[in-house]
Amino acid sequence: VSATDAGLAYYDRCTRIIEELDEAEQAVRQLNRTPAGTLRVNVPVSFGIRHLGSAIGTFMARHEHLQVELSMSDRVVNIVDEGFDLVIRIGRLADSSLIARRLAPVSMVVCASPGYLDHRGRPTTPADLREHDCLLYRYLSTGNTWHLGTESIRVDGRLMSDNGDVLTDAAVAGVGIALLPDFLIAAPVRTGALEVLLPEYQSQSSVWAIYPHSRHLSAKVRLFIDFLLEQFTPTPPWKCT
Repeated sequence: VSATDAGLAYYDRCTRIIEELDEAEQAVRQLNRTPAGTLRVNVPVSFGIRHLGSAIGTFMARHEHLQVELSMSDRVVNIVDEGFDLVIRIGRLADSSLIARRLAPVSMVVCASPGYLDHRGRPTTPADLREHDCLLYRYLSTGNTWHLGTESIRVDGRLMSDNGDVLTDAAVAGVGIALLPDFLIAAPVRTGALEVLLPEYQSQSSVWAIYPHSRHLSAKVRLFIDFLLEQFTPTPPWKCT
């Protein structure tokens, strides 16, 4: 059995295509070994300001050929459609085709100012929160229901905001009781401006790095994730309880 002229021509063409694919894959692997181009990252506003603003300078100093575009928003972005290489998110994640890497633990802490507590009393159980002015976060996935350990309590209050810094400042000012991540309230807790309440009912969460699935993780994304792990582990700088 021998190949026809057409078969030989087809074989020759297929061989060249395979060689070109091999060359293309080698080129991609080389790019993935060398960080280059622009890294587009989206992070929550308060977390970005407090824990990435200063750290990003260190990262860029290490990788002088890499540009960073840091976008901050608390809304849920579409990482693929909006062209982000990586997003940072906090809390429970919805099932998706994206890849998530846990970066650090976060505790959700009930807190209030000593002045508010002296005036209104200190709650000793989650149920006591129903009798207090609570500060409400608009983007909380459970609405006005706070999950505290195994307890779920619906709370109410006169102030709602879509920004954690606003709620932190309001809590310090004595407006009400807040449920906030420890990365926001670590400093005022250390100075005594806020008091931690119901510590045995704290709920645990996480900071996540999320990125699209691909056969080869790009060098710029891999390096940034490694950098964040270096910054936040084994004990994150915001730990206060």
